[in-house]
Amino acid sequence: MAYMSMGEAHRRITDYLNRFSDAVSSQDVASLKQLLSFSSNSPSLLSLADSLNVFQDANRLIKQSDNYSPFADITVPLFRSLQHYRKGNLVDAYLAFEKSANAFIQEFRNWESAWALEALYVIAYEIRVLAERADRELASNGKSPEKLKAAGSFLMKVFGVLAGKGSKRVGALYLTCQLFKIYFKLGTVHLCRSVIRSIETARIFDFEEFPKRDKVTYMYYTGRLEVFNENFPAADQKLSYALINCNPRSEANIRMILKYLIPVKLSIGILPKDWLLEKYNLVEYSNIVQALRRGDLRLLRHALEEHEDQFLRSGVYLVLEKLELQVYQRLFKKIYIIQKQKDPSKAHQMKLDVIVKALKWLEMDMDVDEVECIVAILIHKNLVKGYFAHKSKVVVLSKQDPFPKLNGKPVNS
Repeated sequence: MAYMSMGEAHRRITDYLNRFSDAVSSQDVASLKQLLSFSSNSPSLLSLADSLNVFQDANRLIKQSDNYSPFADITVPLFRSLQHYRKGNLVDAYLAFEKSANAFIQEFRNWESAWALEALYVIAYEIRVLAERADRELASNGKSPEKLKAAGSFLMKVFGVLAGKGSKRVGALYLTCQLFKIYFKLGTVHLCRSVIRSIETARIFDFEEFPKRDKVTYMYYTGRLEVFNENFPAADQKLSYALINCNPRSEANIRMILKYLIPVKLSIGILPKDWLLEKYNLVEYSNIVQALRRGDLRLLRHALEEHEDQFLRSGVYLVLEKLELQVYQRLFKKIYIIQKQKDPSKAHQMKLDVIVKALKWLEMDMDVDEVECIVAILIHKNLVKGYFAHKSKVVVLSKQDPFPKLNGKPVNS
């Protein structure tokens, strides 16, 4: 840090306080947002932190001024947080920021209009990001990470402020999305349910009145929840909404949505184009799609094994593993087509021995009993229409549509 005189430090501190006071009195939310955004690491905020280390009597300056003292409960802990943040003491920075944020919420509650909503968004974002970084600091020191959980409790309180009637309620969805990010990070996704109920059942909310950005984020996270619950039609609807309404220039966000939408689409029998996987760098799905096209069980299992860690982290591994039944269906259909070309009159009679040989060619060793069990499951789940002739070890296929398409519906459970 370059040398800074006491007078220069005093000037920078009073400049910040004047800007804060002016922003509130004139309801200038754009200026207020900049004054609260720690994670932007803006030069003005960093130099303010340096100024506070030089001029160490800022608290008295605030409390003795008629212009600054009305906001002392916000600015005093905010300054303390900024000093800790500059020094890299992130746990202390979080604690002071939360105190400042609490005071801001009290002021926000008293303001009749929602003019400061965007500034509240900044506070919600900053407290989440600070909490994540504080938890990393705690973990590195061998302590229990607990600040993100505390941030979740704080944001639930903010959600309660916004969830009432009036113009402020439009901010509830942004808070919901910040809470989702916390709950997913902590692995406590069951906590999402109470917030979802508030949004989807309360009559005071009209979903379409919320900003598009927040609606897309909300649908992305609720779509992911439906994936975990294996409610694929609902997951398809929500994630497709997020994809259609996502900013087309936000390729990273589109990729995040597709990472979950593709397994959902595969589960209901819809395969993505190769160019889509390449464009959004989702090549981990390439061999899975090829396996479904070819009926290649070996390729599917290899792809799942190769990207196992990635799929487990995303929470889609079990969804993809269940695609085996569709791969079996495709393999049996290929055998049926070959038989039909050789002898159309007997195409609908498929010997289990033939299936065993096809699987052996794919280096999948199964006996007749195992194959019979798989075919029974396919028939039960309406992926194959037919019945067994047990004595002759033959599957007798329906002459009409023996391999029904899913047509956008999930495999029968």
